[in-house]
Amino acid sequence: HYSPPFKKLQRAVRSPSGGPPLLPSKKPLEEASKYSREANEGLAAADGKRRESAEFRVVRLNQIWEKAQRLHLSAVKLAELHSDLKLQEKDELSWKKLKAEGLDEDGEKEAKLRRNLNVIMTKYGMNGKKDSQLVDTNYIKDGTESDTLDDPRLEKLWSKAKTSGKFSDEELDKLWREFKHHKEKIREYNILLETVSRTEDIHKNVINPSEENLVKEEILHNKHRELKEKLRSINQGFERLRKVSHQGYDTTSEFEEPRVIDLWDMAKSANFTEKELESFREELKHFEAKIEKHHHYQKQLEISHQKLKHVEETGDKDHLNRNKEKYAMLQEKTKELGYKVKKHLQDLSSRISQGLQHNEL
Repeated sequence: HYSPPFKKLQRAVRSPSGGPPLLPSKKPLEEASKYSREANEGLAAADGKRRESAEFRVVRLNQIWEKAQRLHLSAVKLAELHSDLKLQEKDELSWKKLKAEGLDEDGEKEAKLRRNLNVIMTKYGMNGKKDSQLVDTNYIKDGTESDTLDDPRLEKLWSKAKTSGKFSDEELDKLWREFKHHKEKIREYNILLETVSRTEDIHKNVINPSEENLVKEEILHNKHRELKEKLRSINQGFERLRKVSHQGYDTTSEFEEPRVIDLWDMAKSANFTEKELESFREELKHFEAKIEKHHHYQKQLEISHQKLKHVEETGDKDHLNRNKEKYAMLQEKTKELGYKVKKHLQDLSSRISQGLQHNEL
C-alpha cells in the first residue's frame, strides 16, 4: 500500500524516553521540497536545452542522426543524409497535423512515411544489414573506371559508348553521371519493393510457387502507385540511355542533369497542356541551376574536409580554427541546399504524378 511522502514525514515518532510522540520539524520537509523542486527545474532546463540543441524535432530522427555521426560517412554523404532526414521531418510533422484532423483514417500516409524512413536507413547502411551502404561519392576522384554499374545491360551499353568515338571527354563524363543515376534509381526501387513486400501480407492467392514473385510484384504495383511510377521511370531511363549510347548526344538537348532529364521525359508523357508544359520546362531550368549550385558546394565541402584533416595533422591552432569555421559554414550551406533540392524534386515529381494519374483515369 502506497502512502504519499508528505504523510510519511508527518507520522508521529515515539520519544525515546516514552514521553509524548515527537513530530518531525517542518525544516527538513521544506528543505526536501526545495531540493526536489530545484532538481526538477534543473532536469526541465537540461531537457529544454537538449531539445534546443537537437538537430530535429522528431525524436526518432535525432537518434538516427546521432547514430550516423559514428558511422564514418563522408562529409558529403552526411550532408545528404541530413537533407533526407529534414525532408522526412517535414513530411512527418505535416502528417501529425493531418492525423489530428482525422484525415489519415486508412493509415496509408503513415505507412508511406515508415517506408520512406526504411529506404533512408537502407540507403545509408543503417538498417543493420551488411553491404547495404551506398558507395561514397568522392567529388575529387573521378573514379569512373573502378566504379561498377551492377547491371550487365548497363555495363554493356557503357562499354559500347566509351569505345564508339561518338563522345568527347566532357560528354562521356555527362553520360557516366546518367548511368550512375540510373543505377541509383534501380537500387532505390529495389529497396522500396523489398520494404513494401516485407510489410504487407501478399502471399495469399498465389497460383503456383514458380509464379509467386511475378504475382507478388503485380499485386504490389497495382496497390502502390509509387512503385509503378519508379518502374516506369526506370524503363524510360533505360530507353534513353540506349538511344544516347547508340546515337550520341542530341545537340538540341536542353538539360544536362540526369534528374532533370528524367522529369522532363516524364512530364512530356503526362497530361499537361502546352502552356503547362512550357511553364514546367522553365521551372526545370531553375531546378537544374539549383542542382548545379548544390554540386558546387558538395565539391567545396569535400575539398574543405580533406584540407581540415591535413591541418589537424600539422597542428597550427589558428589555422585549424579557420579551417574548422570554413568547414562548418560549407557543411551548413550544403545541408540547406541539399534540402531545397530534395524538396523541389518532391514537388515537381508530385505534379507529374498527378498528371500521369489523370492520364490513367
